[in-house]
Amino acid sequence: MVSLHPLLDNGITKGDPNFAGGKLYCKCASSPVEVTLSSNVAHNHACGCSKCWKPSGALFSIVGVVPRDALAVTANESKLKIVDPSAAIQRHACSECGTHLYGRIEVEHPFKGLDFVHAELSPEKGWQEPQFAAFVSSIIEQGFDPAKIGEVRAKLNSVGLETYDCLSPPLMDLIATYTAKKNGALK
Repeated sequence: MVSLHPLLDNGITKGDPNFAGGKLYCKCASSPVEVTLSSNVAHNHACGCSKCWKPSGALFSIVGVVPRDALAVTANESKLKIVDPSAAIQRHACSECGTHLYGRIEVEHPFKGLDFVHAELSPEKGWQEPQFAAFVSSIIEQGFDPAKIGEVRAKLNSVGLETYDCLSPPLMDLIATYTAKKNGALK
């Protein structure tokens, strides 16, 4: 059986809806980058895209969002660099260990104002559990055997995650609403 991600392979641990946030750390043994989140994550999900940070050997990342004003870099910010300056999501990674600490959107975008984070980088427990799996087919683009994608979808479903090759319906609705308001179809 394939390994999806350490937080998924043995089932999902339910989060605490009253969890108020915590600290994320890069993987450096000394002087790690520290990011403080003053809220829980939302829309936490398994992501199969090629851009998100994944632990070694994982097919998926686990990524959620927080409001931009709920995120502060609280130690060793000078170690952060933007992975791909041309990407819509500016992923800030530690220049020493390569761990992505957060992604921020600076361009006009439906999710501008939300920062993308990996709550698994926190020692605290209570973060929202993954809610769905997105961009599942994208693992094929990264070299995963297409003949085994059914096995991946079955394993994701077995731990309780709906699988999508885009985002979940509520997030797709947010994008469509944003676009409709921007082009004047909705007020």
